[in-house]
Amino acid sequence: MTTPASSPSLSDLVAERVGFGIFVLDREMNVLMWNRFMQDHSGVPAEEVIGRPVFERFPELPRAWLARKVESVFQLGSFAFSSWEQRPYLFRFDHDRPITGGVDYMQQDCTFMPLMRDREVIAVCVTITDVTHVSMVQREREEAVAKLREYADRDGLTGIGNRRYFETRLAEEFSRWQRYGGDMSVLLFDLDHFKKINDEFGHVAGDTVLRTMAQRVAGVVRKEDIFGRFGGEEFALLLPCTPLDDAMHVAEKIRHTIGDTPVDVQGDVVAVTASVGAASARPGSNDYEAMINEADAALYSAKRQGRNRSVVLLHELN
Repeated sequence: MTTPASSPSLSDLVAERVGFGIFVLDREMNVLMWNRFMQDHSGVPAEEVIGRPVFERFPELPRAWLARKVESVFQLGSFAFSSWEQRPYLFRFDHDRPITGGVDYMQQDCTFMPLMRDREVIAVCVTITDVTHVSMVQREREEAVAKLREYADRDGLTGIGNRRYFETRLAEEFSRWQRYGGDMSVLLFDLDHFKKINDEFGHVAGDTVLRTMAQRVAGVVRKEDIFGRFGGEEFALLLPCTPLDDAMHVAEKIRHTIGDTPVDVQGDVVAVTASVGAASARPGSNDYEAMINEADAALYSAKRQGRNRSVVLLHELN
């Protein structure tokens, strides 16, 4: 059985029916083929684009990038590929998830295939695959991982960084300080007589006090400072590029931020104060532990001296 000359070939039928875009370009970027997917999604029928430069009908295309991509296939005679992660789309086609998609246009993977005759590239076939759903799933997965990572770094009660997060950032900043020098200080502080607050007003009130104190301090520190809950009622603040005398000013600011205004817990007025210990990185330190230990010792010195004060060990000032 023969096929009439006027009937489309099987390859033509396949090209028209496949669920992805196919168009063919010559070396001058003229369109030689334009399948139904391209017609349906662009709104441009084949007879309006075939035989004309693709940029004439679609001036919004990335001209330099597309021409370079096609020319490389002509020169090398090998396939080329562009992922939606590299370039989200080639054509500004609508997609079928306009409300929930979170993207303006169909996300596309593009393949550039050399069409050969007698070992010579005579045209380049470009295929466009709709990967909007794949891109959405991947973005959702990445967002979920980011949220999980953020939750893992956050203290569940106060919402600030937890000890693991603080120590990770401290290690990073200490390594940077070792490489480039400069100043770096740390403050450790905790709430005075916190057990008494829990005993007198209850643990719910104690949790409210911790959250309130964390929010107050977070509101007065710099964006580049690293603030975390060290455990219980103890907090830590890393001050990059900050000498010790400036750190002591910050310590006093924090102490007043915490202690000047009592916390209202369901009608109960809870007075809160804090003791602060300060330390700074010193030349010759091999790790940040020495700085933390010195700040901790200064904090306990503040406790022994009567609480509600900021202390730095004397040798730190020498």
